[in-house]
Amino acid sequence: MKVFTIGTDHRTHYDFARLLLKYGIEVLFDVRRTPESREEHFRRDGLQALAASQGADYVFMGNELGGPRDESYAQWTDGDEFRRGIDIIRSKAARRVCCILCAERTPENCHRRIIADHLAKHGIEVVHILDETAIWTPPPERPRPPAPAHSLRGRWRPRRRGPR
Repeated sequence: MKVFTIGTDHRTHYDFARLLLKYGIEVLFDVRRTPESREEHFRRDGLQALAASQGADYVFMGNELGGPRDESYAQWTDGDEFRRGIDIIRSKAARRVCCILCAERTPENCHRRIIADHLAKHGIEVVHILDETAIWTPPPERPRPPAPAHSLRGRWRPRRRGPR
């Protein structure tokens, strides 16, 4: 199972539509708290029409995944609304090609990266669409190395170097 993410940034209507087609997006999840933009095609109504013109469904998820107004996003991820949003994406992604949308072009400074990390914990591959020729797929989480084994004589201590 795979989920894409994309940022609107200042893409043209044409460029954005091409990305939806290129990656076969069938469901576009808008995770912006307030789906507004200087570009008319990225306002809620415009994005809904743009998605429909490309054969995709538009789903506003700002209430569930848009984030808090008065608390940190990390705290928000522990709440019922966030979990409900993740569950909705997971259930759709099992049957259709889905994409999470926010305003930032790249995911590193965007809350969709946090959403993507939660999806990855559920075994979903996440692919961040950067532009028409570039994507980024985070590596899967690796388990932490085991803690040093304790000897029967007591606590483990690192070896000393040099003369004693």
